[in-house]
Amino acid sequence: MQMKDVSIVSCPSYNEKDLDAALLQVLTPIGGLDWVTPGMKIAIKANLVSMMKPESAATTHPALLCALVKRLVEKGAEVIIGDSPGGLYNAPVVNRIYSVTGMKEAEHLGARLNQNFSNSEAIFPEAMVAKEFTYTAYLDDADAIINVCKLKTHGMMGMSAAVKNMFGVIPGTFKPEYHFRFPNHKDFAKMLIDLNEYFAPKLRLCIADAVVGMEGNGPTQGTPRKIGALLASRDPYALDLACAAIIGLGIQDVPTLEVAAELGKIPATVSELTIHGDLSRVAVSDFENIHVHKSLQFEGAGKFAAMFVRGALRSSPVPKKKECVGCKKCEQICPAKAIVMKNGIPVINKKNCITCFCCQEFCPTGAMKVHRPIIARILNKRG
Repeated sequence: MQMKDVSIVSCPSYNEKDLDAALLQVLTPIGGLDWVTPGMKIAIKANLVSMMKPESAATTHPALLCALVKRLVEKGAEVIIGDSPGGLYNAPVVNRIYSVTGMKEAEHLGARLNQNFSNSEAIFPEAMVAKEFTYTAYLDDADAIINVCKLKTHGMMGMSAAVKNMFGVIPGTFKPEYHFRFPNHKDFAKMLIDLNEYFAPKLRLCIADAVVGMEGNGPTQGTPRKIGALLASRDPYALDLACAAIIGLGIQDVPTLEVAAELGKIPATVSELTIHGDLSRVAVSDFENIHVHKSLQFEGAGKFAAMFVRGALRSSPVPKKKECVGCKKCEQICPAKAIVMKNGIPVINKKNCITCFCCQEFCPTGAMKVHRPIIARILNKRG
């Protein structure tokens, strides 16, 4: 296996001076922006998951994007920033999200915010599972893509970083369909890797915003947690393996990493990567993660016994009644139609639930939590 390079530097704040210095330092070991040429059209794929302010730590921080935009514009590039959040993918909704998340600041530095809300169709016969999919058409005009993700916990995938960030190429109203098509965590991970592979010819750089990450009930309603780091790599899988190590996770905890390792795209441990910088200096030993996935074998067990054990170990969304405001967002967004409102509180049909955690991700008050069975918690401590 060819060794993968990941650059890691400390970055204490989103102060302009700190970011400018850290961005230069993190990019230098992997060739910087030497590949950028005048007139090149570069799409920055940010994480703009929802209408949330930068201090929530749910979205890519605008100050980091501004620091990157300045360097790209100085090199004569045409820069466009885009993403497709959950929900409607149209001008009124997305422009409001641009405003709330602070993306308008980048316009003053010469970047454009995507206003092309049309879709394109991909035919990808080499894919594992997503052989045909719909994606955001603005990426067709890009000569290169830079993936600028946010390091966060994630209800379904355990962690959201570079690989998961590419789910934003799927238009918002199509996202529930993809959750329904790929309800199994491993199949969903394969779909995410298919997206990354489809755009690989254009994907030139991945940067992780880990100055302040999100722990706990991520990827939208968790708690901001200072990590104080920027990471960069040419490879999304290598970047994610390093991100996981920083917050105390391994490939067995993140389905996308598990699949990437099976495909030979990453080594089994972060120690086998080529790391530029000191990962241990920014690692957070007590990061509050969501352990939603663990590879378990059931040799010798019958089919129904194995199904019973997997069911007993499966994490699931559970509403916390005291925090619920009865907004019906979970009922509306559930791709499996497994949620109904009763007396103003969501009730989940466990038989129909596909554990995609869309309800948990988009609950505006954080009332929907990831519930982990006690048996799974015990096994994780012993594993």
